[in-house]
Amino acid sequence: MTRVLVIELRRSTALGAAAAVLLAGLVLLFAAPTRWATSGMSLAMVQREYLVLLWPLALATGAWQGRREHRSKVGELFSSTPRPQARRVLPTAGALGIAAVASYLLITAAGGIWMAGTARYVPMQAFVVLAVGLLAMIGAAWLGLALGRLLPYLVTAPLLAVAGIGLLMVVGAIPGTPEWLAYVLSPMYGMGLYTDWQTMAGRTSAAQAIWLAALAVAAVVLLMAGSWRGRLAALLPAALGAALAIAVVPHGDDFEAHPIDPVARELVCTSDAPAVCVTRIRAGLLDDFAPLARQTLGVLAKLPDPPTTVREDTTTYLPLSPAPQPPGVILADLFTNARGKLIGHRATQYGMMRSAFHTDRECQEYGNPAVERAAIFYLLGEEPLPDTEIFADVVYESPETNAEALQLWQRLRQRPEQDALARVAAVRRASMACQATDGLL
Repeated sequence: MTRVLVIELRRSTALGAAAAVLLAGLVLLFAAPTRWATSGMSLAMVQREYLVLLWPLALATGAWQGRREHRSKVGELFSSTPRPQARRVLPTAGALGIAAVASYLLITAAGGIWMAGTARYVPMQAFVVLAVGLLAMIGAAWLGLALGRLLPYLVTAPLLAVAGIGLLMVVGAIPGTPEWLAYVLSPMYGMGLYTDWQTMAGRTSAAQAIWLAALAVAAVVLLMAGSWRGRLAALLPAALGAALAIAVVPHGDDFEAHPIDPVARELVCTSDAPAVCVTRIRAGLLDDFAPLARQTLGVLAKLPDPPTTVREDTTTYLPLSPAPQPPGVILADLFTNARGKLIGHRATQYGMMRSAFHTDRECQEYGNPAVERAAIFYLLGEEPLPDTEIFADVVYESPETNAEALQLWQRLRQRPEQDALARVAAVRRASMACQATDGLL
């Protein structure tokens, strides 16, 4: 059996299928490495999201291999031999399964090597998410092989590829479909990252694994079936797997679409003062971030009651969970490049300065943004810049805002330092108290 499997690996479409999946996966993965270069969980989830193309590709390559006997016109010859059909088809299925697993793992390995220098947090759940992705790829290859043997037509493979993409994208979009059901049926559903600390619930992953394993078993039964009765029997493991998966997945209030990993969100701080803290998934950036954070604290030390601690902002919006900001603490957004390295020092520092002026998140009145900008840039000793030149994601700002800030900043520079600092401190007090800041400069 081993020798036959080796021959199938060489002569079937297994190697070609592996190369196609590997190439497509690498192109997708490295098209936007900033999405996943922070942690092992981000990599595992983004790769699962790309199953929207990799899963149909495995399905199509399996279907192409499935029509080999028809293409070679040996189906009638093989059916007349006493050799069981299972012994003829299982080596091919094994070769395709190995190809699907190998290509998926190589994509993961490439991503892991890419972020090895910065991403240090790899939770066990990341390996669970990876394993579910492997099950999805195996099931797709086997299901395509079975359907290719059943429908050995030239259009079967491309039609399955298109149908696979449509199926994965439509699941969950049908009105009335519970979200937990979409998580079970589609291996890529819910894998979009809304925060770097996102994870997958254990019961949800277990339900996905049950369904995908049942789908793979059903594909094998369909592949080995020699009659319509046997082919109908392939529905049984699929139905049982679906029922068990639905029983395992959380329902109602117990279901959480975008759970947060509390360990990934934990703060890791410097051992010396002033304290600078980042989340665990960015612990590798602490040495680079701490000097910038302490420089910002030094600038703010010119004001009364200055902050003494900098923490990474752990606010999430899906689900909504604002980061706590006790007195004396300012929050920071960290910006990273495609390799997970710290970038955007100006944006990071300006964000920290704005956090020092807005400690109450429930403020309905945030004052005049031009006044705040002039005050912040006076402390920094730089000419005010519009947000479009500071933050990469800000594409428009009214030019009047920075023009007004520049005028106020110039007036501040003409005043004695103590008077100017007193006015800046008044702006900060008003902003922190949710009061208007017009006229304070």
